[in-house]
Amino acid sequence: MNIRPERIEDIDAIRTLTETAFKTAPHADGTEHLIIDRLRAAGALTLSLVADADGAIVGHVAFSPIAVSDGSEGWYGLGPISVDPARQGEGIGGKLIREGLERLKALGATGCVLLGDPAYYSRFGFAPDAKLTLDGVPPEYFMRVAFSPVYGEGSVSYHPGFYG
Repeated sequence: MNIRPERIEDIDAIRTLTETAFKTAPHADGTEHLIIDRLRAAGALTLSLVADADGAIVGHVAFSPIAVSDGSEGWYGLGPISVDPARQGEGIGGKLIREGLERLKALGATGCVLLGDPAYYSRFGFAPDAKLTLDGVPPEYFMRVAFSPVYGEGSVSYHPGFYG
């Protein structure tokens, strides 16, 4: 399996994979594939990585810029992330996350945030942080990983592509 940036010919497979992966996911609203399309159309997909297994796209992760209310720069949001339901549990999502975080660091990112399960995402260094919040979300589910010892604080806003 190869983790690589998306190519134009991957777009339909990414859309189908994301729609399929989120179809039965708890807390999903069925628009996750549209989020990726909107981010791409807005030029806001900083990183869009696929897991390619012999020409089949079996996983995808998106990273896009986020805003922090204090004006801190260099922050990104992870998500959506999807793995082919038939391939879940094989570590594909973890490989996508690790590779994405390494690539963000190489771009000089300050850090990355996400909304998700602390039991899963803590293994990648994500942790809740009272200094970074997402309105309306229980703080234990909004997490960050910082690449710099100095970073701002405040309320986080995702790119408008997340909201349709």
